[in-house]
Amino acid sequence: MSSQYDLLVYGNLVLPDGVLYDSAVGIKDGKIVSVGQQNPDGITADKVIHAEGSFVLPGAVDAHVHCYSSLDEGFTTASTSAAAGGVTTIIEMPYDATGMVCTLEMFEEKRLRLEQESLVDMAMLVTIHKEDGYEHIRELAAAGACGFKVSMFNTDSFRFPRIDDGQLLDSFAVIAETGCPVGVHAENDEIVRRYINKYRDNGSDPRSHGLSRPKVSESVAALTVMELAYETGVKLHLYHCTYPRIFQLAEYFRSLGAKITAETCTHYLTLSEEDMPRLGAKGKINPPLRSKSDVEGLWDLAAKGAIDMITSDHAPWLLERKSDADIFNNSSGAPGVEHLLPVIYSEGVAKGRISLTEMVRLLSQRPADVFGLGHRKGRLAVGYDADLAIIDPSVAWTLDERELHSSAGWSAYEGMRMQGKLTHTLVRGSVVYEAGSVVGQPGYGQFVSAEHRA
Repeated sequence: MSSQYDLLVYGNLVLPDGVLYDSAVGIKDGKIVSVGQQNPDGITADKVIHAEGSFVLPGAVDAHVHCYSSLDEGFTTASTSAAAGGVTTIIEMPYDATGMVCTLEMFEEKRLRLEQESLVDMAMLVTIHKEDGYEHIRELAAAGACGFKVSMFNTDSFRFPRIDDGQLLDSFAVIAETGCPVGVHAENDEIVRRYINKYRDNGSDPRSHGLSRPKVSESVAALTVMELAYETGVKLHLYHCTYPRIFQLAEYFRSLGAKITAETCTHYLTLSEEDMPRLGAKGKINPPLRSKSDVEGLWDLAAKGAIDMITSDHAPWLLERKSDADIFNNSSGAPGVEHLLPVIYSEGVAKGRISLTEMVRLLSQRPADVFGLGHRKGRLAVGYDADLAIIDPSVAWTLDERELHSSAGWSAYEGMRMQGKLTHTLVRGSVVYEAGSVVGQPGYGQFVSAEHRA
């Protein structure tokens, strides 16, 4: 007689509305088929994971990952890092070193590559070309893209260009018809260019990076795109918001009827501008680290449910791109997908800043819902993909960058004391990380097609 379950996982289950202690998840054919109290006698499973005393969470959905900004990373390395960090679904950015993903041909090529190389599941963002931003929007949405990403700052004219306000207005109107969200890198190009020139001669001081991108450069840009979203009705997502005022402004526009969501990132909750002399270029991220009071303000907003999600903005540059004595000559970004869940659990839940259920909302449920994956991902519930992350809350440890899996080979969190240790990661019922080792194989990960309504 065949077993009723392929896998049975025992532990404390973190559900959307609370923790179900001393319970079990039953898994069959990659899906969750039962969630409840310890199963009665007679229930059989091919395999059992005993995680009593540990928290069984829905796997994290990291909505901000750059697998190909650096060609040294790629799908296999980034997804290995994800598996080791409890991230079961990556939402991949469209800004690759080889160019922007803005046509159906480029989208399909990248989708096929991820299904050959990834260990975890992935959804894909796309972008628009500043020369002809409209003809591909509808067909990319129909192909299952989970959203669009655009930038108001010209990071790189070839792969990460600025889209001007006029084209944003027209593009938002077309994107609104598809039901897809459009996410924006909100920094005002003119202010940042002017202030980089203003502080250029002080590049030996790492804090000059933050001074060159003042808070107002972020708020002015955010206000502009929120007005455009209000006018067009598009679903707008604000990426990597660094300080509380942006979320307060987003709440105001929501009160007017605009469809606005906003995220912050691991580093804005754990690091500040005061860390820049210690970190140097390892702390150079766009937008920059802010004040300690901003860090605490973000935690307060997260606890109140005023932040939609926390992401990693994983951008893993090799140390050679982070070693110039002049802060302005270094690449911006840091590895993060492997840190997301462990750091937010340790700094947030273990320190009493947010609840377990709030963490699940921020790292799993809301990212999945906003980007059209909520029909399969983000919840520990019957019918959902059996994507699980298991954390033992009793284990204290120290983060060692030598044990991480990104090609970068370094971490801005090196030496951080951590509470709570990830023990297992499961993607669609298969163990991809267990007891300190990545056991998943490239090619197991699937492309997740988004479902959106206009």
